[in-house]
Amino acid sequence: MNWRYRHTVLGLCTLAFAATMLARLVISPVVPDVTDHFSVSTGAVGLALSGMWAAYALTQFPSGILGDRFGERRVILASVGVTAAASLSLALAPTFAVFAVLTVVLGAGAGLHYSVATSLLTKEFDDIGRAIGIHVGGGPLAGLIAPVVATAVAVRFGWRAAIGVGAAVAVPIFVTFAWRIERTPPERPDESMRDRMAIRPLIGLLTRPPIAFTTLVAFLGAFAWQATASFLPTFLVAFRDLSGTSAGLLFSAYFVVNGLGTPTIGWVSDRIGRDGASIATMACGVVGYALLVVGPRIALLPAIVFVGVAMTWGAPLQSRYFDKFRADERGAAFGLVRTAYMVLGATGSVVVGALSDVAGWAAAYGLLVGVTGVALALLVGNRVLRLDL
Repeated sequence: MNWRYRHTVLGLCTLAFAATMLARLVISPVVPDVTDHFSVSTGAVGLALSGMWAAYALTQFPSGILGDRFGERRVILASVGVTAAASLSLALAPTFAVFAVLTVVLGAGAGLHYSVATSLLTKEFDDIGRAIGIHVGGGPLAGLIAPVVATAVAVRFGWRAAIGVGAAVAVPIFVTFAWRIERTPPERPDESMRDRMAIRPLIGLLTRPPIAFTTLVAFLGAFAWQATASFLPTFLVAFRDLSGTSAGLLFSAYFVVNGLGTPTIGWVSDRIGRDGASIATMACGVVGYALLVVGPRIALLPAIVFVGVAMTWGAPLQSRYFDKFRADERGAAFGLVRTAYMVLGATGSVVVGALSDVAGWAAAYGLLVGVTGVALALLVGNRVLRLDL
């Protein structure tokens, strides 16, 4: 029974993550419809979406504190509930100003989930690499499904219905989670938010050598992930001369490989160690991005497979954090470091996009060879020199 309950927690946390991700991703395919309906520029919608992703990153840290204060179950339910309400409201938005504000609310609500759910899973499982890997896999699952579903629904019922899919998915998951998951006792019910957010202890946590090292490597991984998610189809069309359909299929293949590979890499990290698994992912990144830029056309599918595996770095590196945290600080600490590396990693879209304008796509995606190469060198150096970071 205990085994069954633990896996129920894992399954529902993964589905909740997929639901919060899907609610954000269904917006992108209907951006042209949104711009036409509200008579605004693509840049205006892009700014709203940037606000959504920024809010998602910035709520990682306070979500961990809230989990310690009120228990993980309540925070996860709040996240899925806000996601459902924001998605439904977004679908009904009367003006673009309201639409823009609600996208930020959606991002903030969705951001409450991941850090808290990961902390909960580390309490339920000893093999946390596998558990985190399965949980992370909810993101690629949403990435694979959302564009297809949103496009199909928009064609038949309009863009508002497509955005409303987020609420339609989140509501049953909210109900099931509330029904099947038991109350989780808070770790620090009496400690105030102000005390937990004091600057000096936060700086002390981030500057601990093992935490700082892991955050640096995670930032490099997040930088590559953001650039890949933002521009891979455009790169394939503009630089490799593929059709939009072929580029879309390869992008879907990327999500499939990433989704299936993440639990496997997490399991591998439980067996051979976090750094060994992380080294394997970054080595795949060097090979995959290099093949994308200079490989023959026949190598594009293997390149996508390598890149998909490379972007599974989250499972071993996030598990590495929990190996380094003290038991009583896990929730807030993971939220803090996740906010740090996600905010820094978000620069991947800006840097790679700007570099493609200035120097071309070969230089832009060639940069990702260097980024994953630096991460690989750091991990190998830590292991060979036995720095114990």
